[in-house]
Amino acid sequence: MVTVKPFAALRPTQKRAAQVAALPYDVMSSAEAREMVVGNPYSFLHVDKAEIDLPLETGLYDDIVYATAAANLNKLAADGILISEDKPCYYLYRQIMDGRAQCGIVACSSVDDYEAGRVKKHELTRADKEADRIRHVDTCDAQTGPIFLAYRQRPALKELMELVMAEAPLYDFVSGGVQQTVWRIAEAERIELIGSEFAALPATYIADGHHRCASAARVCVKRRAEHPDYDGTEEFNFFLSVLFPDEQLHIMDYNRVVKDLNGYSEAEFLAQAATVFDIAEVAAEADPKPQQRHSFAMYMAGKWYKLTLKDAPAADASPVDQLDVSLLQQRLLAPILGIGDPRTDERISFIGGIRGLKELVRLVDGGAAVAFALYPTSIEELFAIADAGLIMPPKSTWFEPKLLSGLFIHPLK
Repeated sequence: MVTVKPFAALRPTQKRAAQVAALPYDVMSSAEAREMVVGNPYSFLHVDKAEIDLPLETGLYDDIVYATAAANLNKLAADGILISEDKPCYYLYRQIMDGRAQCGIVACSSVDDYEAGRVKKHELTRADKEADRIRHVDTCDAQTGPIFLAYRQRPALKELMELVMAEAPLYDFVSGGVQQTVWRIAEAERIELIGSEFAALPATYIADGHHRCASAARVCVKRRAEHPDYDGTEEFNFFLSVLFPDEQLHIMDYNRVVKDLNGYSEAEFLAQAATVFDIAEVAAEADPKPQQRHSFAMYMAGKWYKLTLKDAPAADASPVDQLDVSLLQQRLLAPILGIGDPRTDERISFIGGIRGLKELVRLVDGGAAVAFALYPTSIEELFAIADAGLIMPPKSTWFEPKLLSGLFIHPLK
């Protein structure tokens, strides 16, 4: 049984929504964020990356950064740029990118569900990143960035979403080439239906936002200790989420670039790789992008190659060991190129599929040794790994489009 609930959001006015909404804090550097907010005092980056309003020498985790984030959030509310919803609501949040739509339900999910494993994860988190978001949420007294959750489609929810999307939206604008549309759901019968439909599910799944989710849980533990008489209904017992049906989600490839060939010449490296893969040069006019699982594309010395595994993984192999990211790591990156721990090895970098294969060509032509393009991980593989209680290798999934921050804020008061 999954628990979700409506909430009284702090949100932008219709007039300012497009100016407030911003990409999530962790997809850009501070320098990039400073450029993005030029001429826009209402950008939510002033809250989510408050160091942009401080001297360049300010440390990212200095106390003043969190205090500035809270002050900026409070100012947006005081100036009427953000307004408080008058009652708990759900929302629909639809994004259309390159003609493909995904529509999710904006709700508060249960920290208890997360702790009990009913909000399933597939990635490890880093303590320093958790600590940052804990301080940010605790100081702002609000969750400012939604966690991207997935669920297995429910016909009644699909029907409801179609009905709501036929009505007039609350927000409708384009940001970064993506159509962003939001509808408000305030009717009692619709609210009851959403809650009961999610209660029939055994679990939801974190697609993106593992650090934010873990941080919300840690803040909840802290607040419970500070309020020993809590009854479980307080807002700190829940976290801001957008829940998308699995059939609408699109995972992009997450590719690899390696700086050197671990002492091999190009010919020697090809010979080593040929012990594991069938290798064929791709014609110049052909698209090298992998078209199926266990097939890879490799770019080296101005040429694309198609790599096909000689030996597929055993049918009874774990869901993790069947992933293409695992197979590439286990059979080539580690034993041949010496990339033992991709989390820490500085010789490897990871390129999200949104940047295209041209970025791999640019990096190799610019000095890297070799690049690998992978077939995307599927949502079914993600679910299977999370259901098994396993962890994916780093940089296994790249979701697009990114959920914007600032459209829905969950106050913890």
